[in-house]
Amino acid sequence: MTNNLEWVEQAWIKVNKKINRTSKKIGANFPHACVNGDYQLEAPHWWTAGFWPGLLWLLYRNNKDESYKEIAEKCEEKLDNVITDYYKLDHDMGFIWTLTSVAGFKITGNEDSKRRALLVANLLMGRFNTSGNYIRAWNPWYEGEDNSGWAIIDCLMNLSLLFWATEVTGDPRFSHVAKRHGETVLAHFIQEDGAVHHIIRFDPESGERIEAIGGQGYAPESAWSRGAGWAIYGMSLLYKNTKEEKYLQAAKKVAHFFIANLPDDYVPYWDFRIPEGVTKYRDSSAGAIAACGLLLIAKQVPTSEAKIYETTGINILKSLYENYGDWDNPSQDGLILSGTSHFPEGKNLDVPLIYGDYYFVEGLAILKGNSELFW
Repeated sequence: MTNNLEWVEQAWIKVNKKINRTSKKIGANFPHACVNGDYQLEAPHWWTAGFWPGLLWLLYRNNKDESYKEIAEKCEEKLDNVITDYYKLDHDMGFIWTLTSVAGFKITGNEDSKRRALLVANLLMGRFNTSGNYIRAWNPWYEGEDNSGWAIIDCLMNLSLLFWATEVTGDPRFSHVAKRHGETVLAHFIQEDGAVHHIIRFDPESGERIEAIGGQGYAPESAWSRGAGWAIYGMSLLYKNTKEEKYLQAAKKVAHFFIANLPDDYVPYWDFRIPEGVTKYRDSSAGAIAACGLLLIAKQVPTSEAKIYETTGINILKSLYENYGDWDNPSQDGLILSGTSHFPEGKNLDVPLIYGDYYFVEGLAILKGNSELFW
């Protein structure tokens, strides 16, 4: 690595110390966002259910603390009811079971974890719309809603479950679906300048693109920073799994836009195109996600190109540690402050988010030399 990384070990020690405390409080549950310092719990089917056990697996891999393993495995077992509850499952099952079952299988070789992950991979593949070549996002949020034509940028991270399923079974159907969804993202989600749409609506019958929808960004044509983070990491993972140059070029294109729009402390605002008069909250989670993607790009490009991606990824993580980390406050469960979950709906603004905490710790693990990703 290009920078002095003594701070990484300091951060790793502080993360372990804090999680040693909060794990006893949170236990085998599913935290999402902090309210007044306390991580609020969500139902097991919520899209963030994998991040807490995934974070524990990251730490267990290095410190072999059996209490972390026990909690992570209990979380995975609690998710079994979600697998059989069809009405709660959506595209984000990739997020959930990659960080529970796939992570657990990679670390322990547990055959039950492998079986669960393969079953879910089949269910995820079943959401693929063959006319539009996309994995459908959510189920209806309310009676009468039709969002069967919706696909979202976040889903790039779910594709890793499909590539893993092909790897362990030898069946290419899973990776075929993942690649076709990736091609749709290339064609419709990434804007000319490298900004990223959150939601694209297709005609679910014909597959034709209808419109871009702002989603959690400020507007349909704005630049939601977490969406850029998903694209940077998701496209670099697509390249890792396919070795198709178009995905690496897309990851670099979004990365250049992201880097060019970072403020001085390297932690992005929640949208890069916020008009005057709108609160410019940071989104530390977007920074952590992007940092992991930038570090992966750095490993996949020639050495002469790698420095800008590696250095920026390191600078983001270091800034999160030094300027946004909460290490010694007993009344704060979160690791990283100033996440923005959903500004348009006014939900969880300027608070720690479990996925921000997860990707920060994953970034540290990468800098410590853990080359095998759960994704």
